[in-house]
Amino acid sequence: MATNIPYIELANGVMIPQVGLGVFRMDDSQVEDSVKAALKAGYRHIDTASFYDNEAAVGKALKASGIDRKYLFITTKVWNNVRGYDETIAQFNDSLQKLGLDYLDLYLIHWPAPGFEENWRAMEDLYKDGKIRAIGVSNFKAHHIEQLMKTATIAPMVDQIETHPYLQETDLHEYLQTKNIAHESWSPLGGGLNKVIDNPVIKEIAEAHQKTPAQVVLRWHIQRGEIIIPKSIHESRIIENIDLFNYHFDLTLEEMEQIAKLDADKRVGADPDDAAFLEHSTTYTNQNNEK
Repeated sequence: MATNIPYIELANGVMIPQVGLGVFRMDDSQVEDSVKAALKAGYRHIDTASFYDNEAAVGKALKASGIDRKYLFITTKVWNNVRGYDETIAQFNDSLQKLGLDYLDLYLIHWPAPGFEENWRAMEDLYKDGKIRAIGVSNFKAHHIEQLMKTATIAPMVDQIETHPYLQETDLHEYLQTKNIAHESWSPLGGGLNKVIDNPVIKEIAEAHQKTPAQVVLRWHIQRGEIIIPKSIHESRIIENIDLFNYHFDLTLEEMEQIAKLDADKRVGADPDDAAFLEHSTTYTNQNNEK
């Protein structure tokens, strides 16, 4: 299926598809089916993590697709229990082996747990060695990035953070723009009790455009210049999430302002400033033994 997914240029010139498929909390069979469906639908950007414990399943689906590696954009992340230069190199190599790849497009520090400076030092060397095309962070607030830059020689090219109409992170969004760091959104549709697609304002805008609520929310992200990583195990929704590019529409300034008013600082995931969460997260290795 042909798609017109736009690309965003990162600070180092690498081009990243503005929409990717996330695979958090999927088992291996779900991952394989979802990635295959996404690639068939036209996705070329897949986002996984060591913590998800499904990199091998992603790799299997990538291989089965037969798509030339140069057309794919693959992201994974180093988890919080890995702190130290050598340990980071080892986890990177393990992830690469599981994915069946000889280089990564984007490698992220998953959370700002204590000691992330050594992760970054290793990632800088992997980047300089050509094993990673771009490096970045995830769940970092501005002060975490400022702390990182005290020792870093290369600035992050991406910050992947929870963002949706109920958690718009406007100040951080503007900070990232001033630093030329791409804003990437996980949980772009909200989740749990924060299902943005059920909001009456979103539904009204969707009806006006004859689009689904999910497409309206994703379009909002796109018009803010974000990279988005929606997740689904349903082929129909995987297709729906990129059909907004095949059948283009724009939200009006008034509609963007209506959505801006929905901001409520409501999170789906943990707060990156929650020290207890960050400390506890170093005690488990993947989503299957999370405590």
